[in-house]
Amino acid sequence: MRFVVDAQLPKRLARWLAARGHDALHTLDLARGNRTSDAAITEFACRDDRIVVTKDADFVNSHLLQGRPARLLSIATGNLGNADLERLLCENIQAVEAALESHRFIELHRDLLIIHE
Repeated sequence: MRFVVDAQLPKRLARWLAARGHDALHTLDLARGNRTSDAAITEFACRDDRIVVTKDADFVNSHLLQGRPARLLSIATGNLGNADLERLLCENIQAVEAALESHRFIELHRDLLIIHE
């Protein structure tokens, strides 16, 4: 899978996804870095067939209203330390990967995975 991780999430998340065999970039890897606008991230993700990984509700609203970005993993945990985020992802990554095989919008909560379509 191909991912682009939004600025509100740590770059180590992109590295962690890459270590799992995915093609993962962080906004820091883009030309404008963390100053890349949501619209530019969406455009990049759609053009490069990437799943946007974000905590930003603006991406959720855009996906629901406009279908863009085309694919979305929303980390809906509120404030969560990086170590706890990594642990949560480790515990749920197989279910997340399986869901993203056939669904366009997934929400990962602290104790719940919601698969939309």
